[in-house]
Amino acid sequence: MRYLPLTDSDRQAMLSTIGAGSIDDLFADVPREAWLDGPIEGLPLHASEQAVERHMRKLARQNVTAGDVPFFLGAGAYRHHIPASVDHIIQRGEFLTAYTPYQPEIAQGTLQMLFEFQTQVARLYGCAVANASLYDGSTACWEAIGMARRITRRNLAILDAGLHPHYVEVARTMARFTGDRIDHVPPVLEAGCGEDALIARIKAAEPSCVVVQYPDILGRIPDLARIGAAAREQGALLIAVNTEPVALGAIRSPGEEGADIVVGEGQALGVGLQFGGPYLGLFAVRDPRHVRQMPGRLCGETVDAEGRRGFVLTLSTREQHIRREKATSNICTNSGLCALAFSVHMTLLGEKGLRALAAENHRLACHAAERLAQVPGVRLLNDTFFNEFTLLLGCDARAVVRRLAGNGVLAGVSLGRLYPDQPQLAEGLVVAVTETTTEEDISALADALQEALA
Repeated sequence: MRYLPLTDSDRQAMLSTIGAGSIDDLFADVPREAWLDGPIEGLPLHASEQAVERHMRKLARQNVTAGDVPFFLGAGAYRHHIPASVDHIIQRGEFLTAYTPYQPEIAQGTLQMLFEFQTQVARLYGCAVANASLYDGSTACWEAIGMARRITRRNLAILDAGLHPHYVEVARTMARFTGDRIDHVPPVLEAGCGEDALIARIKAAEPSCVVVQYPDILGRIPDLARIGAAAREQGALLIAVNTEPVALGAIRSPGEEGADIVVGEGQALGVGLQFGGPYLGLFAVRDPRHVRQMPGRLCGETVDAEGRRGFVLTLSTREQHIRREKATSNICTNSGLCALAFSVHMTLLGEKGLRALAAENHRLACHAAERLAQVPGVRLLNDTFFNEFTLLLGCDARAVVRRLAGNGVLAGVSLGRLYPDQPQLAEGLVVAVTETTTEEDISALADALQEALA
């Protein structure tokens, strides 16, 4: 709990400096209906510090968290077991700094870590080169769209229906300021990935890129090779988005499938669920000729004057390092500590461990899909999936999720929450199963669903 020793005159001086009349002016962008119209119910106007702490701890105990109940949430943020070694290493003083040290003469350890992180991401994605990370998966997706514009000199991005809606919104927000055009339609609740419809959209336009999530928001696994061939016929780049890196221990990498740019979210490995952040953006390219159009930083290996192995920042194309008009990006923050956590976790797993982890995720997901599809009124949408799939409940899934949460089961992510303006999707429930899920958890979800739908 922070103590801010400011007087009323201190606050007024600060407000005057920034041209605000009151503290309320700082929240002018928050809709008025979201404002409280009085004190928080249950809290006294004045209390001792100990009393406030005691009350807040009592409120916190009402939270339902991932480790306490059966947990099936995914849709872009996944719960995996993170070895204790990860936390131990990232908290070492050499790494846990206020900001990323750049100077190669004093930061060889940090630069080597980033170099090895890049190598792991490039191998995971089946690409030639990866950068030193970005802010998160959604901004990495936007950066790829901007990169495709620079390469193709076109400004139309076709986004597949299965792309995470939050990624779509980030792209739309940024496109307002760059002149890019975003072509996106919401998903349809059907077993296939809608590849025919997507290819028809590609052939009817001259896009800069085609953005496809792999696996997609409904858990389906699209045919990237087929989509990529259609994109190349139109002179466009294929951007593959992966939000669950563990899946690439079981399915072919996007680069192997022909994706030109591969981006994704690395949170699932090493970082964990943190109530909304921090996250980790991954970015890689298949063709080395595209490296100079990549956003962010790139660490490279070299030798010093005495022939000893060393590491340097080979490429720094953001505005902090070069002129703003020459920068490839202005939002490409390097998530250094999260990148380290990802790299440590990947190193502990190794290729064999990652494949075994992926196999266990898929085994449990298959068991869950089979068990849940037996619940009366429930239908499994997917004909392909890794560790995440969509159930059709025949009613608004949001109400079911709320009821099950009240009964101690976090059932999944309702499509009504992801697509609040698409009522035709409201019956969809996205269920994620990882190695942290037990067969008892699956039975508990099945029983709770059956009761809720009865």
